[in-house]
Amino acid sequence: MAEYLVKRPLKRPPVHPGEILREDVLKSLDLSVSEAARRLGVSRQQLHRILACKHPISTEMALRIGKFAGNGPALWLRMQQAYDLWHLENKMADELSKIEPISLKNV
Repeated sequence: MAEYLVKRPLKRPPVHPGEILREDVLKSLDLSVSEAARRLGVSRQQLHRILACKHPISTEMALRIGKFAGNGPALWLRMQQAYDLWHLENKMADELSKIEPISLKNV
């Protein structure tokens, strides 16, 4: 089965979901990190690491943020996945270029 490639400009890295949470969600709600952490049921330090884009959004955190923001966990997980995938593809570009795709004709 061939991989479906999305046709979009990939020169610019995707935004870390922590930045969206910080700049769009918390600012529009006028919530402090401490208050948001309390409402999410996590430590202030844990939330701060995400908002500072130093820590990824885990599945558990996506469930919490999705419930809190009212938009579900899948959105937050997709944003994190896009962020991770873009950075790893760029980091591993040389290694990946050496891998030859398998052809069904040769099997």
